This record gives sequence, structure tokens and C-alpha cells, in this order.
Amino acid sequence: MSESQIFVGIGLIFALAVGCQIVASKFRIPAIILLLPVGFAAGNLITAVDPEKLLGAAFTPLVSVAVAIILYDGGLDLSRNRLRGDDRTVVNRLRSVGVAITWFGAAAFAWLLLGLSSKAAIMLGAILIVSGPTVVTPLLDAARPGKRLTAILGFEGTTVDPIGAMVAVVVFQYVQANHQHGVVNGALGFLGRIGIGVAAGAVGVAVLWLLLGRLGLRGLLGTEAIIATVVTVAALSDAISSDTGLVAAISMGIVIANLHGVHVPEDRPFLKTVVQLTIGILFISISATVTPSSMRGVVWPTIALIACLVLIVRPVVALVATFRTDLTRNERIFVASMDPRGIVAASTAATFSASLVTLGIGGANKLLPATFLVIVGTVTIYGLGAVPLVKALGLGGDDGEATSAGDAPPATAQSDQPDTQTHAQRREHTTD
Repeated sequence: MSESQIFVGIGLIFALAVGCQIVASKFRIPAIILLLPVGFAAGNLITAVDPEKLLGAAFTPLVSVAVAIILYDGGLDLSRNRLRGDDRTVVNRLRSVGVAITWFGAAAFAWLLLGLSSKAAIMLGAILIVSGPTVVTPLLDAARPGKRLTAILGFEGTTVDPIGAMVAVVVFQYVQANHQHGVVNGALGFLGRIGIGVAAGAVGVAVLWLLLGRLGLRGLLGTEAIIATVVTVAALSDAISSDTGLVAAISMGIVIANLHGVHVPEDRPFLKTVVQLTIGILFISISATVTPSSMRGVVWPTIALIACLVLIVRPVVALVATFRTDLTRNERIFVASMDPRGIVAASTAATFSASLVTLGIGGANKLLPATFLVIVGTVTIYGLGAVPLVKALGLGGDDGEATSAGDAPPATAQSDQPDTQTHAQRREHTTD
């Protein structure tokens, strides 16, 4: 690829990433609805937009580093904020038993419908655990189901993302180690990789505690320190053992969110700007790698998989999560009708699928196109159905403050929503 083509490719990816988010913001729809088809079309029509040709072998490592930044930001939302009463019970069930049911259900149906090997099916099930605030929050803002449901589903979307990504990392590490070295050596290799990731995360936490806590870095400089630390730790961790950087990034975010003396919220607006741009670029880039030929034999089975996820798996999760709670029948129905997939599903599929194909895992070549279609399908179904469903169920009235049943949901990275801090707070933080 010539130098001029590289310049054109970089410029178009940035322009499409931000342009789709601007258009989505004006029409109050999740940006992913535009990012995925636009990236897919651009990647197949314009050679310069294909990131694999544009970046070559550097594409996968760059995706891993970018995802590490996003997952660190997601880990920051796993703080001491707590819901109370039955709302807390529902959220805890959604991110524990609900995660297990989603994983098992998605894996089982993927194995039956897509003809994947058991390892590939388990991997796809892990990838499809995640939902994500980047798609959930805009849908909830448009539908306005009431503050209680917004709090519950907002907490789920925020906290399940890093949990699901962690599960995907764990499954990948185990499948990779087990496939290459057998069960015993595979288990040891898996534990070793997780240990490397956690150890690297501990080093990163120490550095951030020093920079943010002791030196008191704030604002733009604090954000630069955070990004540099996360990227450095994740990259060095991956250099030691592949794909351990994601474990390091998640663990760093979780610990920093709960560490005394580190004022995370003061740095979030600046960090979220970087995260938001990264999300747009990743969606355009990853969808550009999906080709029409890779979808042959995948489209109709994946449509059936989407139907199973929407009509069977999610309703079962909602039934278990809301069992013997004081949520009304209509509130339970809405919880059962909101589970779109987002950026972490796309990025983890892009990160792991190529490695699994190299290992010769049966059906691994279907992971990325199937994930792509599931994201498009679930966002479309839930995005188009949320507003009419709220009206049909008679939801959206003033059901009390979100804090009546617990704390307000933490700030999340969104594709078309401003940060929850006031403009005065932003100005104050900018001058720190």
C-alpha cells in the first residue's frame, strides 16, 4: 500500500468514526447502528480502509491495546456504588447467574446452529456475554422506561462488560493452552497467564497510585498518565505472554476504582473522550475486516442464534434475576427485552478469532462474522422495539429517584450522551 493510500485510509477511518457518532447523536440512536454497516461497506469498497492491509501485523496488537483502555475505563465502574433492596438483588443476579446462563445458552445454541466445535462454541458464548453501556445507555435514554429500570439495566450494562471480557480472556487462555499442551499443562499455562496479567495489573495500580494519589495529577495531565500507564502495562504484559494485557487492564480499573486516595471521577471526562474516539475507530476498523465471503453459510444460522438469544436466553435470565422481587410484571418484561451487544463483543472477537483459526479450532473462522451479525441484530431489535414496548407496558412514569433503591448508576462511556457531570464541574476539573 502506497503512502498516499495510508494517509487516505487513516483519514477516512477517523472521519467515519466521528461522523457516525455525530449523526447518531442528532437522531438519538446508538452509534453502533451506523458504525458497523458503514465500516463494513467502507472496508469492502475502499482498499485503504481495510485495517489489515493498512496496518498489517500491527492491527491485532493495536486492537488489544485499544481494548485494554476501554476495559480499564469499564473496570472503573465496578466501584463501591451499591443498589439496595430488590434492585440490588436483581443486578447481582444479572451479573452472576445471568452471566452463566447467557454463556451456556449462547454456547449451546451456537454449537447446534452454527456447527462450531465445542471449543469455538464456548468461546463465542463467552464473547456474547457482554452487553455494554455504549449501546444500552442510548437505548434507555430514548425509551425512558423509568428511573428504576434505567438504574438496574445501566448497572448491568456497565458491570457485565468487564466481567464478560474477563470470562472471554480466561476461556481463550484455557483453550489456547489446552489445545497446545494437553489438559494438565494447559491448566498450568492458563493459570500462569492469568497470574502474569494480575501481577502486571498490580504493578500498574502501584504506578497509578503514585501518579494520581501521591503526586496528585489531575485533568489532562492525569489522563495522559492513566493512558500511558494502561497502554504500557498492557503492552508489556502481552509481550511477556499474549493476551494477558486485557486481564491487567481490567484488574487495574477495578482496584483503582476502590482505592482510597485516588480521585477517579475527576479524570473521567477527559479519559472518556479518548475512550469514545477509540470505540468509534474500533467499530469502523473491525467491521471493515468482515468480508461477504466470510459470511457464507453463517447468515441464516446466526439469525436463528439471534432469535434464540432474544426469545429464549434473555427471558430466562430475566426470570431468574427477578424471581421473588418486587419488580412488577411489566418491569420484568422490559428487563427481558433489553440485552444488546456492543464494542467489547466485537473487539474480543477480533482479538481472539485469528489466533484460534491459527490453532486449527473448528469453526473459529465463524466467530467474527457471527459476532458482527449478533451485534447488528440485537441492537436493531432492541433499538427499534424499546420505545414501543415502554408505551405498550405503560412504563416511563416517575417511579422515584434512582437513589430510592440505591445509588445512581455510575457514569458510563456512551456513544451519544454527555457525561453526567455538570459544565461547572468540567470547568473546575479542566483548571486543576
